[in-house]
Amino acid sequence: MRILFTLCGRAGSKGVKGKNARDFLDIPLVWYSMAGIALYIKRHLKDGDHADIVLNTDSEDLIKLVGQVSELNVTVLRREENLAGDKVPKVAVINDCLTRAEKIFKTEYDTVVDLDITSPLRTVEDIKNAIDKKVSRADVDVVYSVAPSRRNPYFNMVKEENGFFCKAIPSKFTTRQEAPVFYDMNASIYAYSPKALKEKEQTTFFNSNCDAIIMADTGILDIDSEEDYELMQVIASYLFEKKKGFKETFEKAKSWK
Repeated sequence: MRILFTLCGRAGSKGVKGKNARDFLDIPLVWYSMAGIALYIKRHLKDGDHADIVLNTDSEDLIKLVGQVSELNVTVLRREENLAGDKVPKVAVINDCLTRAEKIFKTEYDTVVDLDITSPLRTVEDIKNAIDKKVSRADVDVVYSVAPSRRNPYFNMVKEENGFFCKAIPSKFTTRQEAPVFYDMNASIYAYSPKALKEKEQTTFFNSNCDAIIMADTGILDIDSEEDYELMQVIASYLFEKKKGFKETFEKAKSWK
């Protein structure tokens, strides 16, 4: 099996300034994703398997932080200006990673695994589960990570319409247990089919032919605001102290300081 791991981060951010190059509990945020990759390669890559790692960015700060970790050989792909805008679908950036990596490394990949920099609360087993499911499901275009949703559009989510608030999806359900089960995409792990990345419509990529792995609901959190950034560090401190899987990722990242 040949895996391409991708790390993607823009220099700019509207919600949290420079978030991709920030520290998280005094450790560069990107190192948590890198720690997950390092642990996966050491623990789960078999004889004959191969993994390449690329960083796609227009951030000089992010390039410097990634370059400080000598344990991993990360190839920098400087992001082109047409892929650096706010409205560019991330799938387009992942496809750019794939296309350029195939040329650089002169190889084809069985799967492309993106670990979002701003969703650091994952374990190496979460990564393994996503990759294993994608390998077992040749019929799906992507396996992504989700967490159980705390709200349900049939029961306790509402929208404003014509001057009133009403259920997001009209229903007669009187308990949440009766309603269909929903999950939150937690923007943490994506294991893509290379063929789908090249051929599928990017703006509707996640509308069909997908599968998912379920992570702990604390894994729903990602950094989209300053409040997220502060609260996630409180939760992370607890997880890194109490939960073995999260702790080993933290310890790995901390070892590079």
